[in-house]
Amino acid sequence: MRKGQVVARIDPVRYQDAVDRAQAALQAQQSLLAKLRAGSRPQEIAQARAAVAAALAAQANAKATYARQKTLVESGFLPRQSLDNVTQQLDTAAADVQRAQQGLSLTVQGPRKEDIAAAQALVKADESALALAQRQLADTVLRAPDDGVVENRILEVGDMAAPQTPVLTLALNNPVWVRAYVPETELGKLAPGMRAGIESDSFPGQTFEGWIGAISPTAEFTPKSVETTELRAQLVYRVRVYACNSTQKLRLGMPVTVQVPLLNNAPQATSAHVCQH
Repeated sequence: MRKGQVVARIDPVRYQDAVDRAQAALQAQQSLLAKLRAGSRPQEIAQARAAVAAALAAQANAKATYARQKTLVESGFLPRQSLDNVTQQLDTAAADVQRAQQGLSLTVQGPRKEDIAAAQALVKADESALALAQRQLADTVLRAPDDGVVENRILEVGDMAAPQTPVLTLALNNPVWVRAYVPETELGKLAPGMRAGIESDSFPGQTFEGWIGAISPTAEFTPKSVETTELRAQLVYRVRVYACNSTQKLRLGMPVTVQVPLLNNAPQATSAHVCQH
């Protein structure tokens, strides 16, 4: 199995629906923001100006009606109530003119900066929601983190999967690493990045190139797998030694011997030990 190869999938229907919904919400909010930034259209401004002109014409008519009614009332041809009625109509016409003028002013100025800023914030929120939905959709595909061999398939097709539930066991085979132990008296001679040689009884006379990848910061008792009685009573430090395994000769669980030369073996950068496939 190669790095990046798909090893399992989760039913993506619900996650795809969430992505589609987030995309639609983002598009709607982006359209609203574009509308606010564009401001009022010329037709809207013309419509507001026409409303002002209509209100002014109605006001002029109300003033002329008031003047005629006032003359007739003062001459005694109409009752006082008629003058009160046209007075109310004149006041209403004046209020309509003021309202139309304010509407024209708002239309010319366009949306407030605060409204545009709020719309921008909502766009960013919708973008984040879409990114999260897309990440969750991408997580429905499980890919191999590195080259390796599937040792055990834990879940079968149709099984329920949950976060942090293992699906399969993947054994990485290049590079492989050796779990070794070093006594405290020898610890100062080793450092991560030093070259190491790995030997196996399965391949007499052959040494596999490797390097020290990590040294445990804490001591522990020698594991029981170490059969030397003297070593069992000592505290040791766990060392991880990596080995290139492009030929697939080294197998998981294979007992090996690690040799670390102390002369001309300065620690190197990790990139100097990258295995070539």
